[in-house]
Amino acid sequence: MAHTTGTLPAQRTSDAILTTFRVFAVLTVVSLLWQFVTAGELVTRGSTSAESFEGLHSAGAIVLHVLSGIAMIAAFALWRLRGAALWPAVTALVVFLLTFVQAYFGGGRTLYIHVPGAMILTIGAVVVAVWAFLPTARAGRV
Repeated sequence: MAHTTGTLPAQRTSDAILTTFRVFAVLTVVSLLWQFVTAGELVTRGSTSAESFEGLHSAGAIVLHVLSGIAMIAAFALWRLRGAALWPAVTALVVFLLTFVQAYFGGGRTLYIHVPGAMILTIGAVVVAVWAFLPTARAGRV
């Protein structure tokens, strides 16, 4: 005869893929904030001391590529392995690809493309980061 204790089976409370996605989605947004700060310094300081900020802005772009790329991989892993929605992964892919478009159009003569592109990139990154913390990000097959 089976004996029950009336307790529920233990459930996994953490998900490494979801946590990775959340961390890198937020870090992508923080990295974009860094890009805005360094870009603002480039614009307001002019050419006198812009070289140091240009280096910081360029280094931030490389960090942004890496962070958004890891967030994108984690988003696709959530979709493929956990059954999460596909659209956040596709949005994360678009954000990742836009970081390279932004780098390409980052010169002084193409700022008319670079600045609106930064706005689009930021909106996409924030949407992905917000979704990462919604209950629907955790939902899906386990």
